[in-house]
Amino acid sequence: MEDVVEGVLRQWHRLDPGLDTAPMALIGRINRCSALLQQAADAPLIGAGLTRPEFDLLGTLRRVDRDLTPSRLARETFSSGAAVTKRVRQLADRGLVERRADARDRRVVHLSLTDAGRDLIDGLLPDQLAYERALLSGLGEQRQGELSEGLSELLVVLEGRLGSLLPY
Repeated sequence: MEDVVEGVLRQWHRLDPGLDTAPMALIGRINRCSALLQQAADAPLIGAGLTRPEFDLLGTLRRVDRDLTPSRLARETFSSGAAVTKRVRQLADRGLVERRADARDRRVVHLSLTDAGRDLIDGLLPDQLAYERALLSGLGEQRQGELSEGLSELLVVLEGRLGSLLPY
C-alpha cells in the first residue's frame, strides 16, 4: 500500500530522476500526519467546547500546577502572545481561567485554572488520551516508541538549528 507522499515523490522522480527528494519524503509525511491528526485529534475536544489551542493552554496550566504569566504560557504552548491573550480572555469569560494582577507590579498578570477549568481538564484528559491511543492503534507499542524516539531526535535537531537557517 502506498501513501500520498510516495505518489508525489514518484511524480518528482519522473520529472527529474536525479532530484534528491529524501527531505521531502520525511517532511512531507510529517506534515501530512500533522494535518490528519489535527483534524482527527480534536473530536473529543469539540464535545467539550474547546479548540486544540485552548486545550493546550488549559493543559499547560494544569500540568505545571502553578500560576504562569501570559508570556511564559506563550512559550510553553508555542503560541504568540496575542494568541494567548485572546484565548485567555475567552477562557476567563467561560470561567475556566483566572487572571490576577501581581501584588508588586500591576502590569504583570498571573494566570491559573479555576476549579471549573481544573475539573474540565481532569475529566477530559483521560478521554482525549483514549481517543489518541485509538488513533495510533494500527501501530504496535514498540513501533510507537521507535517513532516517538526518532521524532524526539528530529525535534532536538530542529530546535537547535532552525533559528540559524532562517533568512531573516
